[in-house]
Amino acid sequence: MAGETVIEARALSKTYRDFWGRPKVRALKALDLEIKQGEVFGLLGPNGSGKTTTIKLLLGLLFPTQGQALVFGKDATDVDKNQRIGYLPEESYLYRFLNAEETLDFYGRLFDIPHNTLRQRIDHLIKLVGLDRARKRQLKEYSKGMTRRIGLAQALINEPELILLDEPTSGLDPIGTREMKDMILRLRDQGTTVVMCSHLLADVQDVCDRIAILHQGELKELGRVDSLLTVADVTQIRAKGLNQDTINEIRHVIERSGGQVVSIENPTTTLEELFLSIVRDSEARPGRRAVEDEAIGPAPSTN
Repeated sequence: MAGETVIEARALSKTYRDFWGRPKVRALKALDLEIKQGEVFGLLGPNGSGKTTTIKLLLGLLFPTQGQALVFGKDATDVDKNQRIGYLPEESYLYRFLNAEETLDFYGRLFDIPHNTLRQRIDHLIKLVGLDRARKRQLKEYSKGMTRRIGLAQALINEPELILLDEPTSGLDPIGTREMKDMILRLRDQGTTVVMCSHLLADVQDVCDRIAILHQGELKELGRVDSLLTVADVTQIRAKGLNQDTINEIRHVIERSGGQVVSIENPTTTLEELFLSIVRDSEARPGRRAVEDEAIGPAPSTN
Protein backbone atom coordinates (compact mmCIF):
# COMPACT_ATOMS: atom_id res chain seq x y z
CA MET A 1 0.00 0.00 0.00
CA ALA A 2 3.03 2.25 0.23
CA GLY A 3 3.28 2.41 -3.57
CA GLU A 4 2.75 5.48 -5.69
CA THR A 5 -0.70 6.84 -6.40
CA VAL A 6 -2.03 5.34 -9.63
CA ILE A 7 -5.52 6.89 -9.62
CA GLU A 8 -6.66 10.12 -8.03
CA ALA A 9 -10.10 11.70 -8.24
CA ARG A 10 -10.53 15.28 -7.08
CA ALA A 11 -14.13 16.41 -6.60
CA LEU A 12 -14.95 14.37 -9.69
CA SER A 13 -18.50 14.97 -10.93
CA LYS A 14 -20.51 13.97 -13.96
CA THR A 15 -23.93 15.26 -14.99
CA TYR A 16 -25.69 13.85 -18.03
CA ARG A 17 -27.73 16.35 -20.01
CA ASP A 18 -30.72 16.03 -22.31
CA PHE A 19 -30.94 17.05 -25.97
CA TRP A 20 -31.31 20.75 -25.06
CA GLY A 21 -28.34 20.72 -22.68
CA ARG A 22 -30.41 20.75 -19.51
CA PRO A 23 -29.16 18.69 -16.53
CA LYS A 24 -30.90 15.31 -16.59
CA VAL A 25 -29.03 12.91 -14.27
CA ARG A 26 -26.22 13.71 -11.85
CA ALA A 27 -24.38 10.38 -12.03
CA LEU A 28 -21.38 11.31 -9.88
CA LYS A 29 -21.09 13.94 -7.18
CA ALA A 30 -17.72 15.33 -6.02
CA LEU A 31 -15.88 12.01 -5.74
CA ASP A 32 -12.57 12.15 -3.88
CA LEU A 33 -10.55 8.97 -4.21
CA GLU A 34 -6.98 7.71 -4.19
CA ILE A 35 -5.84 4.25 -5.35
CA LYS A 36 -2.29 3.04 -4.76
CA GLN A 37 -0.06 0.85 -6.90
CA GLY A 38 -0.44 -2.90 -6.39
CA GLU A 39 -3.81 -2.95 -4.63
CA VAL A 40 -7.12 -4.49 -5.62
CA PHE A 41 -9.77 -1.83 -5.22
CA GLY A 42 -13.50 -2.54 -5.36
CA LEU A 43 -16.22 -0.13 -6.47
CA LEU A 44 -19.55 -1.21 -5.00
CA GLY A 45 -23.06 0.12 -5.29
CA PRO A 46 -26.52 -0.64 -6.68
CA ASN A 47 -27.44 0.01 -10.28
CA GLY A 48 -27.19 3.69 -11.12
CA SER A 49 -24.79 4.49 -8.28
CA GLY A 50 -22.04 5.81 -10.56
CA LYS A 51 -19.63 2.85 -10.77
CA THR A 52 -19.49 2.49 -14.55
CA THR A 53 -19.47 6.27 -14.96
CA THR A 54 -16.39 6.42 -12.73
CA ILE A 55 -14.63 3.74 -14.80
CA LYS A 56 -15.40 5.58 -18.06
CA LEU A 57 -14.16 8.86 -16.61
CA LEU A 58 -10.88 7.18 -15.62
CA LEU A 59 -10.51 5.79 -19.13
CA GLY A 60 -11.19 9.16 -20.72
CA LEU A 61 -14.31 7.83 -22.47
CA LEU A 62 -16.32 10.54 -20.70
CA PHE A 63 -15.40 14.10 -19.79
CA PRO A 64 -16.11 15.27 -16.23
CA THR A 65 -18.61 18.04 -15.63
CA GLN A 66 -16.52 19.23 -12.69
CA GLY A 67 -13.37 18.11 -10.91
CA GLN A 68 -10.49 16.09 -12.25
CA ALA A 69 -9.38 12.47 -12.63
CA LEU A 70 -5.67 11.66 -12.73
CA VAL A 71 -4.23 8.33 -13.88
CA PHE A 72 -0.46 7.78 -13.55
CA GLY A 73 -0.24 11.48 -12.73
CA LYS A 74 -1.79 12.48 -16.07
CA ASP A 75 -5.24 13.82 -16.76
CA ALA A 76 -7.59 10.96 -17.58
CA THR A 77 -8.41 12.59 -20.91
CA ASP A 78 -4.77 12.08 -22.03
CA VAL A 79 -5.06 9.03 -24.32
CA ASP A 80 -1.33 8.19 -24.06
CA LYS A 81 -1.91 6.75 -20.61
CA ASN A 82 -4.15 4.03 -22.08
CA GLN A 83 -1.05 2.19 -23.32
CA ARG A 84 -0.57 1.17 -19.68
CA ILE A 85 -4.19 0.19 -19.00
CA GLY A 86 -6.28 -2.94 -19.59
CA TYR A 87 -10.07 -2.79 -19.61
CA LEU A 88 -12.75 -5.47 -19.39
CA PRO A 89 -16.18 -3.86 -19.90
CA GLU A 90 -19.38 -5.33 -18.50
CA GLU A 91 -20.35 -6.37 -22.03
CA SER A 92 -17.44 -7.50 -24.19
CA TYR A 93 -17.89 -6.09 -27.70
CA LEU A 94 -15.67 -8.47 -29.67
CA TYR A 95 -15.70 -9.51 -33.33
CA ARG A 96 -17.94 -12.60 -33.46
CA PHE A 97 -16.37 -14.15 -36.57
CA LEU A 98 -12.80 -14.16 -35.22
CA ASN A 99 -11.43 -16.99 -33.10
CA ALA A 100 -9.49 -16.52 -29.85
CA GLU A 101 -6.07 -16.34 -31.50
CA GLU A 102 -7.24 -13.87 -34.16
CA THR A 103 -8.96 -11.71 -31.53
CA LEU A 104 -5.83 -11.38 -29.41
CA ASP A 105 -3.68 -10.86 -32.49
CA PHE A 106 -5.94 -7.96 -33.56
CA TYR A 107 -5.72 -6.22 -30.18
CA GLY A 108 -2.01 -6.93 -29.85
CA ARG A 109 -1.34 -5.19 -33.16
CA LEU A 110 -3.11 -2.09 -31.84
CA PHE A 111 -0.32 -1.85 -29.24
CA ASP A 112 2.44 -2.44 -31.84
CA ILE A 113 3.68 -5.54 -30.02
CA PRO A 114 6.47 -7.27 -32.00
CA HIS A 115 5.23 -10.33 -33.88
CA ASN A 116 7.27 -13.00 -32.07
CA THR A 117 6.50 -11.52 -28.66
CA LEU A 118 2.81 -11.29 -29.56
CA ARG A 119 2.60 -14.96 -30.62
CA GLN A 120 4.11 -16.09 -27.32
CA ARG A 121 1.84 -13.78 -25.34
CA ILE A 122 -1.29 -14.99 -27.17
CA ASP A 123 -0.45 -18.62 -26.44
CA HIS A 124 0.24 -17.84 -22.78
CA LEU A 125 -2.98 -15.84 -22.29
CA ILE A 126 -5.22 -18.41 -23.98
CA LYS A 127 -3.89 -21.07 -21.64
CA LEU A 128 -4.10 -18.72 -18.66
CA VAL A 129 -7.84 -18.09 -19.13
CA GLY A 130 -8.62 -21.75 -19.86
CA LEU A 131 -9.52 -21.53 -23.57
CA ASP A 132 -6.79 -23.74 -25.01
CA ARG A 133 -9.29 -26.24 -26.43
CA ALA A 134 -11.44 -23.48 -27.95
CA ARG A 135 -8.70 -21.31 -29.43
CA LYS A 136 -9.78 -22.06 -33.02
CA ARG A 137 -13.54 -21.63 -32.47
CA GLN A 138 -15.25 -18.44 -33.60
CA LEU A 139 -16.41 -16.22 -30.76
CA LYS A 140 -20.03 -16.46 -31.94
CA GLU A 141 -19.94 -20.05 -30.64
CA TYR A 142 -18.70 -19.00 -27.19
CA SER A 143 -20.85 -19.07 -24.07
CA LYS A 144 -21.14 -16.01 -21.86
CA GLY A 145 -18.48 -17.38 -19.53
CA MET A 146 -16.08 -18.12 -22.38
CA THR A 147 -16.63 -14.61 -23.72
CA ARG A 148 -15.65 -13.19 -20.32
CA ARG A 149 -12.48 -15.27 -20.39
CA ILE A 150 -11.37 -14.07 -23.82
CA GLY A 151 -12.33 -10.55 -22.77
CA LEU A 152 -9.94 -10.81 -19.83
CA ALA A 153 -7.19 -12.11 -22.11
CA GLN A 154 -7.78 -9.12 -24.40
CA ALA A 155 -7.48 -6.78 -21.41
CA LEU A 156 -4.11 -8.34 -20.51
CA ILE A 157 -2.58 -8.42 -24.00
CA ASN A 158 -0.50 -5.27 -23.41
CA GLU A 159 0.72 -6.40 -19.94
CA PRO A 160 -1.00 -3.41 -18.28
CA GLU A 161 0.11 -1.77 -15.06
CA LEU A 162 -3.54 -0.93 -14.28
CA ILE A 163 -6.53 -3.09 -15.17
CA LEU A 164 -10.17 -2.00 -14.87
CA LEU A 165 -12.72 -4.82 -14.57
CA ASP A 166 -16.46 -4.19 -14.84
CA GLU A 167 -18.36 -7.23 -13.47
CA PRO A 168 -15.47 -9.64 -14.17
CA THR A 169 -17.27 -12.80 -12.94
CA SER A 170 -20.53 -12.15 -14.80
CA GLY A 171 -21.64 -15.32 -16.62
CA LEU A 172 -18.98 -17.54 -15.05
CA ASP A 173 -19.78 -20.81 -13.27
CA PRO A 174 -18.39 -21.35 -9.73
CA ILE A 175 -15.17 -22.89 -11.04
CA GLY A 176 -14.64 -20.07 -13.54
CA THR A 177 -15.42 -17.53 -10.82
CA ARG A 178 -12.79 -19.02 -8.53
CA GLU A 179 -10.25 -19.04 -11.37
CA MET A 180 -11.05 -15.41 -12.20
CA LYS A 181 -10.52 -14.39 -8.57
CA ASP A 182 -7.26 -16.32 -8.42
CA MET A 183 -6.05 -14.51 -11.55
CA ILE A 184 -6.91 -11.16 -9.97
CA LEU A 185 -4.88 -12.07 -6.89
CA ARG A 186 -1.94 -13.16 -9.08
CA LEU A 187 -2.07 -9.85 -10.91
CA ARG A 188 -1.90 -8.04 -7.58
CA ASP A 189 1.06 -10.17 -6.48
CA GLN A 190 2.84 -9.15 -9.69
CA GLY A 191 2.36 -5.48 -8.78
CA THR A 192 -0.57 -4.76 -11.10
CA THR A 193 -3.21 -2.37 -9.79
CA VAL A 194 -6.75 -3.75 -10.20
CA VAL A 195 -9.98 -1.76 -9.98
CA MET A 196 -13.15 -3.85 -10.18
CA CYS A 197 -16.88 -3.22 -10.11
CA SER A 198 -19.15 -6.05 -9.04
CA HIS A 199 -22.62 -6.74 -7.72
CA LEU A 200 -21.37 -10.00 -6.18
CA LEU A 201 -20.25 -8.93 -2.73
CA ALA A 202 -18.63 -12.28 -1.91
CA ASP A 203 -16.29 -11.86 -4.90
CA VAL A 204 -15.28 -8.39 -3.73
CA GLN A 205 -14.73 -9.61 -0.18
CA ASP A 206 -12.47 -12.41 -1.42
CA VAL A 207 -10.05 -10.32 -3.50
CA CYS A 208 -10.25 -6.61 -2.65
CA ASP A 209 -7.87 -4.82 -0.30
CA ARG A 210 -10.03 -1.68 -0.11
CA ILE A 211 -13.51 -0.78 -1.25
CA ALA A 212 -15.58 2.30 -1.95
CA ILE A 213 -19.36 2.11 -1.68
CA LEU A 214 -21.29 4.49 -3.92
CA HIS A 215 -24.98 5.32 -3.75
CA GLN A 216 -26.82 7.80 -5.95
CA GLY A 217 -23.47 9.09 -7.21
CA GLU A 218 -22.04 9.84 -3.77
CA LEU A 219 -19.22 8.14 -1.88
CA LYS A 220 -20.79 6.61 1.24
CA GLU A 221 -17.98 4.45 2.63
CA LEU A 222 -14.28 3.96 1.99
CA GLY A 223 -11.74 1.73 3.70
CA ARG A 224 -10.02 -1.61 4.05
CA VAL A 225 -12.29 -4.64 3.73
CA ASP A 226 -11.04 -6.33 6.89
CA SER A 227 -11.54 -3.18 8.97
CA LEU A 228 -15.02 -2.46 7.61
CA LEU A 229 -16.20 -6.03 8.25
CA THR A 230 -14.84 -6.32 11.78
CA VAL A 231 -17.58 -6.38 14.45
CA ALA A 232 -15.78 -4.54 17.23
CA ASP A 233 -18.04 -5.53 20.15
CA VAL A 234 -18.02 -9.27 19.47
CA THR A 235 -15.10 -11.58 20.38
CA GLN A 236 -14.80 -14.88 18.53
CA ILE A 237 -12.89 -17.79 20.08
CA ARG A 238 -12.17 -20.86 17.96
CA ALA A 239 -10.96 -24.15 19.45
CA LYS A 240 -11.19 -27.87 18.76
CA GLY A 241 -11.04 -31.04 20.83
CA LEU A 242 -13.18 -29.63 23.67
CA ASN A 243 -15.63 -31.83 25.54
CA GLN A 244 -19.02 -30.60 26.69
CA ASP A 245 -17.88 -30.00 30.29
CA THR A 246 -15.12 -27.65 29.08
CA ILE A 247 -17.58 -25.80 26.82
CA ASN A 248 -19.95 -25.33 29.77
CA GLU A 249 -17.09 -24.05 31.92
CA ILE A 250 -16.12 -21.50 29.24
CA ARG A 251 -19.74 -20.37 29.08
CA HIS A 252 -19.84 -19.86 32.87
CA VAL A 253 -16.54 -17.91 32.85
CA ILE A 254 -17.90 -15.53 30.21
CA GLU A 255 -21.14 -14.99 32.12
CA ARG A 256 -19.34 -14.42 35.45
CA SER A 257 -17.24 -11.75 33.74
CA GLY A 258 -20.36 -9.88 32.69
CA GLY A 259 -20.25 -11.04 29.07
CA GLN A 260 -23.02 -12.61 27.04
CA VAL A 261 -22.66 -15.87 25.16
CA VAL A 262 -24.13 -15.24 21.74
CA SER A 263 -23.44 -18.70 20.32
CA ILE A 264 -21.23 -21.71 20.76
CA GLU A 265 -21.41 -23.81 17.64
CA ASN A 266 -19.40 -25.57 14.97
CA PRO A 267 -18.09 -23.30 12.18
CA THR A 268 -19.45 -23.64 8.66
CA THR A 269 -17.71 -23.44 5.32
CA THR A 270 -19.03 -21.44 2.37
CA LEU A 271 -21.14 -22.86 -0.45
CA GLU A 272 -18.37 -21.95 -2.89
CA GLU A 273 -15.78 -23.93 -0.91
CA LEU A 274 -18.15 -26.89 -0.62
CA PHE A 275 -18.93 -26.86 -4.36
CA LEU A 276 -15.27 -26.68 -5.41
CA SER A 277 -14.35 -29.44 -2.94
CA ILE A 278 -17.04 -31.73 -4.36
CA VAL A 279 -15.98 -31.07 -7.96
CA ARG A 280 -12.30 -31.72 -7.19
CA ASP A 281 -13.20 -34.91 -5.30
CA SER A 282 -15.37 -36.04 -8.23
CA GLU A 283 -12.47 -35.54 -10.65
CA ALA A 284 -10.16 -37.50 -8.35
CA ARG A 285 -12.69 -40.30 -7.75
CA PRO A 286 -14.94 -40.60 -10.81
CA GLY A 287 -18.06 -42.70 -10.33
CA ARG A 288 -18.45 -41.94 -6.63
CA ARG A 289 -22.06 -41.13 -5.74
CA ALA A 290 -23.41 -39.01 -2.93
CA VAL A 291 -25.24 -40.69 -0.05
CA GLU A 292 -27.60 -38.52 1.96
CA ASP A 293 -26.84 -38.30 5.65
CA GLU A 294 -29.85 -40.03 7.25
CA ALA A 295 -29.08 -38.37 10.56
CA ILE A 296 -29.76 -35.01 8.95
CA GLY A 297 -32.55 -35.79 6.52
CA PRO A 298 -35.14 -33.23 5.46
CA ALA A 299 -36.16 -30.38 7.73
CA PRO A 300 -39.07 -31.30 10.01
CA SER A 301 -42.51 -30.08 8.97
CA THR A 302 -43.99 -27.23 10.99
CA ASN A 303 -47.57 -28.03 9.90
